[in-house]
Amino acid sequence: MRDRTWLAAGLCALVAAIALSAGSRAAPRFAITSTSVELPYDETAYPEGPGAEVMNANCASCHSASMVLLQPRLSREQWTGIVRKMRDVYRAPVADEDVPAIIDYLAKLSPS
Repeated sequence: MRDRTWLAAGLCALVAAIALSAGSRAAPRFAITSTSVELPYDETAYPEGPGAEVMNANCASCHSASMVLLQPRLSREQWTGIVRKMRDVYRAPVADEDVPAIIDYLAKLSPS
């Protein structure tokens, strides 16, 4: 019984020492600062045609035309999945009625 008392007292002392040492950590030796970066302006436009206006209205706020035009050639089904992901996962504010025009436009850019 006496051994258990000493064991319990030792564990309490150990826990207290750990708790006290946790509060005495040294301040970090670095400073967190903000940095401003100016990205180059991309003048590339979506190619004219049916759906270009819908692309500019819905997609250009997040994706430059260059970014979209440099994507691998994808099928209509793949673009459908990507547009669905943009709306459902990333919450892109694209109206239901604009989705078919966006998919048609992207699919024509990427003939399969």
